[in-house]
Amino acid sequence: MRLLLWSQYFWPENFPINEIASELVRAGVSVTVLTGKPNYPDGRFFQGYKGIGILHEHFMGASVVRIPILPRGGGSAARLALNYISFVLSGYLCAPIALRRHQFDAIFVYAPSPLIQALPALFLSFLKRAPMTLWVQDLWPDALKATGHVKSPCLLRLVEAAVRYIYRQTDLILIQSEAFRAPVERLANHPDKIRYFPNLAKVTTSNGLFSTTASRLASTIKESFSVVFAGNVGRAQSVETIVEAAYYLRDARNIKIFVVGSGSRLEWLKAEKERLALKNIVLAGRFPASDMPPILDAASALLVTLGDDPTVSLTVPSKIQGFLARGRPIIACLNGEGARIIKEAEAGLVCPSGNSVELAQAILNLAGMSDEEREQFGINAKCYFMDRFELTRRIRELIDHLAQMKRTDNK
Repeated sequence: MRLLLWSQYFWPENFPINEIASELVRAGVSVTVLTGKPNYPDGRFFQGYKGIGILHEHFMGASVVRIPILPRGGGSAARLALNYISFVLSGYLCAPIALRRHQFDAIFVYAPSPLIQALPALFLSFLKRAPMTLWVQDLWPDALKATGHVKSPCLLRLVEAAVRYIYRQTDLILIQSEAFRAPVERLANHPDKIRYFPNLAKVTTSNGLFSTTASRLASTIKESFSVVFAGNVGRAQSVETIVEAAYYLRDARNIKIFVVGSGSRLEWLKAEKERLALKNIVLAGRFPASDMPPILDAASALLVTLGDDPTVSLTVPSKIQGFLARGRPIIACLNGEGARIIKEAEAGLVCPSGNSVELAQAILNLAGMSDEEREQFGINAKCYFMDRFELTRRIRELIDHLAQMKRTDNK
């Protein structure tokens, strides 16, 4: 199969689609990735990249074609809008040129925000006569409301019209959370082409091939009862809840919260740490994916947080699969589908989104448990992951989805 994988975000940005691409190649699929220039989450282009021009690279056996894009900047609504729109326009103008000599059997769109990135992918689907699958990671326009980036009712209605068009023109829609089904059906008006396919991950090992900085951080993490938050430090992650919980725990001398990552709220987090003199928060910075296994494995517990919003609660953060794979206890401060999975897996402790008092208490409760009790949480997490979310076991299911679909009559 000749597959075009379309995603605004891709390696060296740290997204699950990176592992999906490499596993598809390993399964014998010829993969071409169409993506932008990497600038997530800090909003600046990674070293060695610039916004203009078309760039050709290779990643784990896949061909990578990068088209021009404007960087996210500091994460303001205006800069994000320019970032999103620039990829859409570049997709219409540059992708047909960059891929003019390519033919594809299928197009697969990995669709976290912005969902409108699928518009030029649909255009290319028409040009190449290749059916398109959309893997929905965020609900639009609901996600825009939840983050507060867009408040205009008129603009939200315009986005909803675009999303309705995308859903109805797409041949197959995969949803990463079962809670997405009803909202997607409402706009797609075609329930038969909607199928559940969760985010997946692999059980990766470091094999000693990690940086000295990561090794030092892992050693530091092991010195205390450590709660590790890893990933994007943004608005959706409700980092203020982490700060407030750390404040309540400031006298618990052996408990520390390590924040490993970066994002639009990192500077605010630094300022709050200084203002409140919080010695129990350690801001470790961002590490490449290859350095994360020893860091996560050193943690006493892994922390996932999300904001208190009905739309956000429908989403299963992709880090949950990654955390389950590590076999460590999980503390989940979130509502909805993510909370349900942690409870069902019996993988740790769950408290409501935005409740810093209960988050602090959950950390204290876990710290007060025996080693055997905490180890059982980790065992449960790993077993649940292997049964439901292990990438190599389910990659054939994805390939079957891509291979079996037919073009809809309305194209």
